[in-house]
Amino acid sequence: MPEFAELSIAGLTRVLEDFTRMHIRLPAERRLSFTTLSVLHTLAGDGPKRLTELAGSEQVTQSAITQMVTKLEREGLVERHPDPSDGRAVLVSVTAAGAAIVDGRRAERMARLSELADRLTEAERTAIAAALPALARMVELHSTAIGDSPIEREACAGDSGTDTPRDSARR
Repeated sequence: MPEFAELSIAGLTRVLEDFTRMHIRLPAERRLSFTTLSVLHTLAGDGPKRLTELAGSEQVTQSAITQMVTKLEREGLVERHPDPSDGRAVLVSVTAAGAAIVDGRRAERMARLSELADRLTEAERTAIAAALPALARMVELHSTAIGDSPIEREACAGDSGTDTPRDSARR
């Protein structure tokens, strides 16, 4: 029977922190704050949200998210619409220009990661491919624990870069 490697949580944490730091800094085109980019990615991926939901998901105050949404609205990256279920509330959604930023960042990341993956050995690429389902499952477990909707990522099942159902739904 093959021996299984012991999972070092400290090692996993360090590598994920380093990878995340690298990954969020990969796109070099338009420079926006991390919180701004997070708001755009959230709205592009999850669809319209109330300000209170957005403040909670972004872990900022109601005042801070209101200021950010106002700024993004002035820049044409998000828009507000009345919430059909409650006329007193508004829903914030990403505009085509905001979605283009998200899509452009994803394309730039994919291009750069492709360049880096090309420099790995076959065994290293195979190891990463084998780890994707387990990492996706960790995200799913976390999303379930915090009451968020699980993220569907076909890339973990060997997707060739096509949209997920969630990606297609926002277009």
